[in-house]
Amino acid sequence: MHLKSLLLASIFICSVPAVAQHKQQESLGFTMKAGQKTIKTDTVVKISRDKRPLLAEAREETVVKSGKYKPVPLAGHKSYFGDQNDYMMGYCKQYLEAHTHTLSVVRERSNQRFGLIDNILAKNQIPKELKYLAVIESALNNNAVSPVGAVGPWQFMEVTGREMGLTITKNRDDRTDWHKSTVAAVKYLNQLYGQLNDWLLVVAAYNSGPTPVQRAIAITGSRNFWDIKKYLPRETQGHVLAFVATATIFESLGKFINIGVVPDDFKFSDDPHAGKYAEYKKAAPSSTPVIRVKPTFTKEELQNMVIVRISEPLHFELLAKEIDVDKEQINRWNSDYELFLYKNYPTEYYSLRIPKDKLDVFVQKKESMEKISKQYFDQISM
Repeated sequence: MHLKSLLLASIFICSVPAVAQHKQQESLGFTMKAGQKTIKTDTVVKISRDKRPLLAEAREETVVKSGKYKPVPLAGHKSYFGDQNDYMMGYCKQYLEAHTHTLSVVRERSNQRFGLIDNILAKNQIPKELKYLAVIESALNNNAVSPVGAVGPWQFMEVTGREMGLTITKNRDDRTDWHKSTVAAVKYLNQLYGQLNDWLLVVAAYNSGPTPVQRAIAITGSRNFWDIKKYLPRETQGHVLAFVATATIFESLGKFINIGVVPDDFKFSDDPHAGKYAEYKKAAPSSTPVIRVKPTFTKEELQNMVIVRISEPLHFELLAKEIDVDKEQINRWNSDYELFLYKNYPTEYYSLRIPKDKLDVFVQKKESMEKISKQYFDQISM
């Protein structure tokens, strides 16, 4: 096939004008299919997982007693995140910029919903920040339905919903009832915490089911999220990051939601839980990525780059090697790429910036890079 035809058929390309880059347009919500039925759902992140029921042994564990919960870590809580604190703060800023419109709509919706959720959480002495799990699960939409059949604001599957005491029949589905589903969510969160004793691991298990989290713990011998992160499904990794980002935004960055940008000199609040995360003070693995500051491009850079639209994530080390370009340059030019990698990007595609003179080789190797990258991402989360 002629290169030009191959180019048009395989990727969308546009030269970058010598002006500041505009943000990708973000549409509120997306269309998800459940069987043959297409349902429009307002949601912050794509939901496509299988919530498995609790492990048999977990049902035998003692449920956590009231008042025994650790705090929920937010960006800025260095005593929990350690060396990854800067990464989390940067991730939160990027998340807000990518989801400004959706977060603004959800905040308006929260005026009606958070009161009920807060009361139920407080009654059970569960940290109030857990309400933000409902935000990333359903964008506070009690009619949300996922492709795998999870329903309601807390996105319960039928089996788990029934285990938590919800009635689910042809004529009645308590998963859509705000009060009943929130009570069930509290029960489920309580049981997961009884197994895992850490809220980020609970959020991970809420997304993937307890089995992948327990397996990652067994592999690493650690209950530190950063230690087990790479052994979790990639979507679950993103789910945890989205939860921390959403909770941090609503708790600390709310005034910037409508603006859509967090000032570079903004300082997160001091860690209110310093000293309460003693077991998490171990430095995070050095392989965990370091957040990159959003770049400003020089005139020369803008003239020498093109944007290629990709719909599947590429491993940046592989990309740099295959098209013979400096990895640090690719990282700097695509500072928000990790949102796309962890499925927290507002669109299904990513506009990847690469040097203009590497375009031909990129087109030639794009398909093979996608296959190798997929194998890599699948392998590390098996």
